[in-house]
Amino acid sequence: MSDLSKDVVELVWGRPASGGVSTSIFRRWTQGFVFSANEHTALEQFEGGPCAVIVPVQAFLLKNILFGRESSSWRQMSEEEQKVALCSTLSEILESACASPSTGFCLVTWAKGQNPHSSIHTKAQTQSHSQTQDTPEAESSQPPQEEQPTTLAAEDGFDRFHSVLHKRTVTSVSGLREEVLSLYHTWRGCCGVLLFLYSVILTKGIENIRNEIQDTMEPLIDPVHGHGSQSLVNLLVTGHAVSNVWDGDRECSGMKLHGINKQASVGFLTLMESLRYCKVGAFFKSPKFPIWILGSETHLSVFFTKEMSLVGPEPPSEQARRIFQSFDPEDNGFIPESLLEDVMKALDLVSEPEYVSLVKSKLDPESLGIILLGPFLLEFFPDQDSGIPDSFPIYHYNGLKQSNHNERVEYVEGTAFVLGFEDPMVRTDDTPVKRCLQTKWPYIELLWTTDRSPSLN
Repeated sequence: MSDLSKDVVELVWGRPASGGVSTSIFRRWTQGFVFSANEHTALEQFEGGPCAVIVPVQAFLLKNILFGRESSSWRQMSEEEQKVALCSTLSEILESACASPSTGFCLVTWAKGQNPHSSIHTKAQTQSHSQTQDTPEAESSQPPQEEQPTTLAAEDGFDRFHSVLHKRTVTSVSGLREEVLSLYHTWRGCCGVLLFLYSVILTKGIENIRNEIQDTMEPLIDPVHGHGSQSLVNLLVTGHAVSNVWDGDRECSGMKLHGINKQASVGFLTLMESLRYCKVGAFFKSPKFPIWILGSETHLSVFFTKEMSLVGPEPPSEQARRIFQSFDPEDNGFIPESLLEDVMKALDLVSEPEYVSLVKSKLDPESLGIILLGPFLLEFFPDQDSGIPDSFPIYHYNGLKQSNHNERVEYVEGTAFVLGFEDPMVRTDDTPVKRCLQTKWPYIELLWTTDRSPSLN
């Protein structure tokens, strides 16, 4: 893959200084997709960094397990079921990223005879199961007898990794699913996360990704801290490497800034919104399935439930809020009254000039020249029942052992209460997880079954 290595490396890691990519940062990214020994449907993350790939895969994995399997015991899976679930999830993400099916799908694996066997240690805290590699000619899903590594030794290094890669092209969806399944032990073994990431990038197309990223000088992985960018998360979740989390495209100083262009399958919420650093749009806040990736300053985790009423069809009031906010790119909570007619037209409301003037006088009685979002929604969409139950079971996933109780990667269970107003009598905690969720449900309260609340970091 030498002809593509340079472009891939620059896109993913940037153009590192003379010292190259930090050994410790690269090392953190050399793990595979490994299931927790304590939670059979949860992936484990060894160190900080690769959550930008592992957590989106975990979110789609939960979607497929919770809503695609005919089994009540969703937390129990045999190794064969893990294999099928993981590979079908990886295939789904690759299919989503494919810009043009006619160009086929790319899978990045080890070149023949180049499994990184030498100078490797095995991660003892993974599982007792064999962690294996695949080579291009190894189509069987059966693991070799010898135990294989799950991370690459630091001495093997960044340059060697990129010198032993092989790209293969698959021309059909059915062929893709078969190939991904046959490479199960590659994904689970050493560098499986990076091999999958590179497969997504080449399937999407380097130039296509560059055209979607807002700042092409910003790499997908921060070479200083090792964290994945928002563009990387968006690529895996939506198939588009846009840099923003709002709905649609926006114009800013003559530049077109790309956002999320349709309802996502799984959602995204971030603590940064509670700090007013950004505004997540409805396409992420109201996904097709009740699963949300939660972002902190440095880490990703997953909040999910089986309560499908939380993600029913977009109600008219939410559609109106989304469209109104598209005319308010700075998130002021109001628009100039000159835009009211455009908003009403976009919502298929009566927009005759005489009626628009009447509405202006009602919504702006002091002639300030602005229309506030709240009064606008009350005027056209009053007292709409959200259909959300008062309470529902919830779960939280964090793939880092050290962020879990007793250092065991397990789902934290709880109950959520969604109120229509702030009630000091039912005030629970004030944690980063709760503040993150309040960006979607302002008056949500959480009761967890554990002594301590789950960690966002």
